[in-house]
Amino acid sequence: MPLSTRPATESDAAFLLQLIRELADYERLSHEVVATEESLRNTLFGPQKVAEALVGCVDGEPAGMAVFFHNYSTFLARPGLYLEDLYVRQTHRGRGLGRALITAVARLAVERGCGRYEWTVLDWNTPAIEFYQGLGAEMKPDWRIMRVTGEALERMAQQAGA
Repeated sequence: MPLSTRPATESDAAFLLQLIRELADYERLSHEVVATEESLRNTLFGPQKVAEALVGCVDGEPAGMAVFFHNYSTFLARPGLYLEDLYVRQTHRGRGLGRALITAVARLAVERGCGRYEWTVLDWNTPAIEFYQGLGAEMKPDWRIMRVTGEALERMAQQAGA
């Protein structure tokens, strides 16, 4: 069962959207998915792409993905990579594809001179936490995610001076 990873291409947009929906369902967040094939094409493959994706394959069949983007650490004064989503289809789990994807992004981080490679994990997702810790990842217990979206983001933006 050969495993492989490759950069996603524009023709993978429909597959990536399927996986995003499967991941959202697993995380009980399906109601938050508004992505479309077109929006994925624009943001992952368009002239001003803001993120990248790898596709993980088992015997040449796409079965997983890693979506990531660059961020920046002022403390290190170096770029970093942020793993937005890592997902392997249920039928292909336990074969090493998740490890192949997450380590492929780590390799890119090193090649690009990044000082950090980070992601978030839901506190109830014990299998994922154990998997990440087994790879050497450290959970940062003192940090919490702050998020502003939708109307709240619009209101916040309106408070900015002209």
